[in-house]
Amino acid sequence: MSNCHSAPAPRLLALGDSAWTLEFGEAIDPVLNGRVMALAALVDDERRRSPALAGITDLVPTFRSLTVHYDARDADPAALGDALLQLAGSAGASVASGRLWRLPACFDAAFAPDLPVLCERHRTTPAAVIETLCQTEFRVYMIGFMPGFPYMGGLPPSLHTPRLATPRTAVPARSLAVAGEMCAVYPWTSPGGWNLVGRTPIDLFDPATEPPALLAAGDRVRWFTVDRDIYEKTDAELRRGHLSRTAFLLGETA
Repeated sequence: MSNCHSAPAPRLLALGDSAWTLEFGEAIDPVLNGRVMALAALVDDERRRSPALAGITDLVPTFRSLTVHYDARDADPAALGDALLQLAGSAGASVASGRLWRLPACFDAAFAPDLPVLCERHRTTPAAVIETLCQTEFRVYMIGFMPGFPYMGGLPPSLHTPRLATPRTAVPARSLAVAGEMCAVYPWTSPGGWNLVGRTPIDLFDPATEPPALLAAGDRVRWFTVDRDIYEKTDAELRRGHLSRTAFLLGETA
């Protein structure tokens, strides 16, 4: 828990004529993100009973800011902005929030085309990279780029790696990837420039479930390695409905 009273006040920025953004800082940092998530939770709770928060249609937390969308026909923009600033001053900043997941990942060579280059760059071995990834607890800072795509911080400095100079036109769905100081999973087949180091059998976005996205901002993720046979078996069990995605949920809160 951090002391919100000693932290700089957030900046209130107009995003067009139907949203406010409260910006808490410039860094990718768990304390800043904790302030964002605490404010998002408080606004979500208070808007059900506060007239000053009328008209809010969506809350979008990111690494270091919270964007509050509103319907201008139902809201008083100036009053809403003032109310958001007041709430930001009292929201606190609980860094340890969200659910804890333990998710399988397969690092078979067919799933990890960039692992050899990453090893060469950092003068290490595939086994050492895999061990580091599986010993790290990642924090989901935000969902973005595409539905269900988690930007996860916490990648150890020993694995910080630039994006590919030339992005791929098609990254396979469920690919586990790293870039800069972040880790992520591609929920869909899509273009992408992150370094592919493995794959999970878990769908991170399923429109038939509620909520569709498996992960949410504030969640934590721990990876564990499985071989190709276990990967295929887990994939088949999930497809047949014999295994639920929630089987990999370790806990609701930190």
